[in-house]
Order: sequence, then C-alpha cells, then structure tokens
Amino acid sequence: MRLTLTQLYHKMRANMGPSGWWPADAKAEIIVGAILIQNTNWRNADRAMALFRQRTAFEPAKILALPTEELQKMVRPAGFYQNKSRSLVNVFSWLGRFDNDYQQIANHYGSRLRKQLLTLRGVGPETADVLLTYIFDQPTFISDKYARTLFTQLGVPDLTNYQKLASQVHLPKAFTVAMAQDFHGQIDEFGKKYLHPVGNFDHSFLAGDQLILR
Repeated sequence: MRLTLTQLYHKMRANMGPSGWWPADAKAEIIVGAILIQNTNWRNADRAMALFRQRTAFEPAKILALPTEELQKMVRPAGFYQNKSRSLVNVFSWLGRFDNDYQQIANHYGSRLRKQLLTLRGVGPETADVLLTYIFDQPTFISDKYARTLFTQLGVPDLTNYQKLASQVHLPKAFTVAMAQDFHGQIDEFGKKYLHPVGNFDHSFLAGDQLILR
C-alpha cells in the first residue's frame, strides 16, 4: 500500500496505540535525556538519568550547582561523560539567561531558534529537533536512526545520514505538537520491536507498504 506521511502516522498509532513519548515528568528531564542518549542506548542513559533524578530532581539550578567532578560521575554511565557534562552546563546556562522560560526563548528567536540551538555545545541536528518538538512545542520531524531505517524499508532511497532524510520530510501543517511527539515515539517503539534485526520488518504490519514523500 502507498502511504503518505500522515497515513503512515495514523496506521502506526492504530496498530500500536499512543506512544507516550517523550516519557518524562518535566521538560528539564527531557533536556537531560536528550543529551545523555547521544551515542549510547536507553539502558545506559537511564542509569545516568536515575542519578540525576535522585541528586537533582532535574532542577536546572541544582544541575548547574554540581561540582564538575560530581556531575561527570553522574553522567559517566551514559558515556562521553566530559563532553556531555559540558553540554549540560552549556545548555542549562543558556536557558537560565531566559529564566528557563521556553516560550520567551521561542518568541525571542522566532524562526532562528533551530539555528541558535545548533550553536550550543553538544546540540547537533537531532538534538535540536528533539528540543524544538518536546521543549519548544514546535512540530518537527526527528530523522533519527530508527526513522532512517524504517523509511529505507518503506522505499525511500539514499538515507545515509540525518540530513538526507530531514531535507525530504516536512510535517504537514495539520500535525499538532502532540502528533509530532507521538510520531517520533511511534517510530522508535516500532524500531525496537521490528528493526532489531531489520529482517523483522517483513513480519510487521508495515511490510509491503511504500511511503510517498511529496
């Protein structure tokens, strides 16, 4: 079956139910998770997240008040602890200049927000899109590895890196923030179930479908 992007989303939701993504109690927790998950898996990131939850309750001021050595020790289970620690300090310091008022930040930068996010240490294209979608409530497609693998299976060619897919996918105007967040969650939950290994895709409810990006 030939599917549009919107049809793909609704088919995934119909078959898997709401994804509940990004699972967190506060936006600051999502920010920490978005940095810790870089270049690792959820199991490792969750070990570090548990330490942050216990020590800081994900309060930005408490995170920034941590001594460098302690911060790095908490990040260590997620790997790249020096770089990720610096990234957390950089991002929360930047947010703090606006009193962690996400709407104020969005209003201040307007259409330049993504470009500004990319200037922050440790924020690449994927993390920037996660922050846009989950923190600043701007519906954005997140072209992560699961999305690239899935879309390759659905017939989209030459998806060798993040930008290759991101340049082709623009969410329809009808996509709400909740839909954009859920779509990312649907794709990642599908990936965990049907793309490890990728041959499992042939036994999924999307087997035989083709995605039409127009």
